[in-house]
Amino acid sequence: MIKTLEWTSQGVRFIDQTRLPTEEIYVTCTTYQEVATAIRDMVVRGAPAIGVAAAMGIALGVKQSTAPDVATLRNELGQICRTIGETRPTAVNLFWAIRRMQQKFESVAAQGVHPIKVSLVEEAQKMLVEDIAANEAMGRHGAILMPDSGGVLTHCNAGALATCGYGTALGVVRSAIQNGKQIHVFADETRPFLQGSRLTAWELMKDGIKTTLIADNMAASMMRAGKIQAVIVGADRIAANGDVANKIGTYGVAILAREHAIPFYVAAPWSTVDMNMKNGEGIPIEQRSAREITHHAGKQVAPDGVMVENPAFDVTPNKYVTAIITERGVAKPDFTESLKELSQAAPALAGARR
Repeated sequence: MIKTLEWTSQGVRFIDQTRLPTEEIYVTCTTYQEVATAIRDMVVRGAPAIGVAAAMGIALGVKQSTAPDVATLRNELGQICRTIGETRPTAVNLFWAIRRMQQKFESVAAQGVHPIKVSLVEEAQKMLVEDIAANEAMGRHGAILMPDSGGVLTHCNAGALATCGYGTALGVVRSAIQNGKQIHVFADETRPFLQGSRLTAWELMKDGIKTTLIADNMAASMMRAGKIQAVIVGADRIAANGDVANKIGTYGVAILAREHAIPFYVAAPWSTVDMNMKNGEGIPIEQRSAREITHHAGKQVAPDGVMVENPAFDVTPNKYVTAIITERGVAKPDFTESLKELSQAAPALAGARR
């Protein structure tokens, strides 16, 4: 299994996803500020991985603190959490992780500075284990929804690289294949950061899964030609009504799937479901640097001075979503009701999140 991130005695170790697929390089962040930079610069990306990376960054900052008492350490925790929280606004897992670490701090605060440090490191490591277990549970729930054979289209990367291991959308694909289904993955390149071509294709090929890379503007033709039997994507935030924020371009893929009568599935851990967000209209959309559009591999590909829009995500209305797969089970329309039921249900695995 690809180790997207891990806690080490030196700091938080990441596979540098900006260097894939040509270089498999690992970097170790030795301060919480370096972890924040790794999240912001997409050395680590994918909502579940961002959440655990944030928790580990917080644990690292608290561990290295020289605060003499709990009150001072609490103030430092606030600064650490603000720095981490300013990195990527759309992925709700980031803020879920921050809240969880803050709650853990308060639950052990009476024990003193050293026990707090130990507890936060343990909590961050626990979250990594839980994430992998959640992904495996999602795989089991979602595998039965996949076609017995044929093509499955995915957009962006929702695999092991976007999580602590196994993956959300690609975890469902992996589980379906392990169950004997003959699936051929079509991976959108996912402009402008190319997570599909650089990351999804790379990790699926490492697993020996049949994969075809296509340009983003080829999806409609592939569907019309009968090469796509299902679409499955991940998510960075899911509103209480089932509206889904995911990598820019997902909305267009969902519309195409509806037009061609192809099921459109979303796979995400429960920590990605924001029951406090009524619908997708309130989801903040991260705006990224124009340079990601105007340059490719360091080479300028657009004229100087051109205006650029570069939203990192879009929101797919719930009417285009066939089902939402979580570790707690599968939600189907009416999503307002089915997600509410899952929110009240006991987690489907020991230690499941939220």
